[in-house]
Amino acid sequence: MRKLAMQELSRASVEEFKQLEKLPITVVLDSVRSLHNVGSVFRTADGFAVERIILCGITGKPPHRDIEKTALGATQSMEWIYMENIVDALTLIKKEGKKIIAIEQAEGSSMLHDFNPEQEEQYALIFGNEVNGVSEEAMKMVDTCIEIPQFGTKHSFNIVISAGILLWDFYSKLKLKSGRQQ
Repeated sequence: MRKLAMQELSRASVEEFKQLEKLPITVVLDSVRSLHNVGSVFRTADGFAVERIILCGITGKPPHRDIEKTALGATQSMEWIYMENIVDALTLIKKEGKKIIAIEQAEGSSMLHDFNPEQEEQYALIFGNEVNGVSEEAMKMVDTCIEIPQFGTKHSFNIVISAGILLWDFYSKLKLKSGRQQ
């Protein structure tokens, strides 16, 4: 077995990426404090061809060298906006007709493996602050909540791990199982 060289990976250019059919997901970062986490979410969102990212509250925004360090250029390929107030961001998302989902441990949450996204639906996934999680203001506006099952001694995953798990799950259920992968 041999590793593929970069030129063998057939990756889209930034211009080509912007024209691709996107996974119908908006990622919302609700006061994520680590700039490295922000950059890594950009890179992960690019990897799954997500529609856009909305940065809210204290979440850092590009350009910033600590974001770029982990984003590796994904801040140029991904569509993103900054909205200071999470309520304003979620109001906009609701007007767009997207289903708002908090990724959080909460009363009445659905386990990820039990959640089946609908093919024609559009979603916004909210990932919260590394310490406090999704804000109470945001939780009041969600349509549902998804929890990632965990089996160890810790009570949470890093936000980037959570984003990767959720985006892979949605991608596999919406694109791979439907035969609509790019």
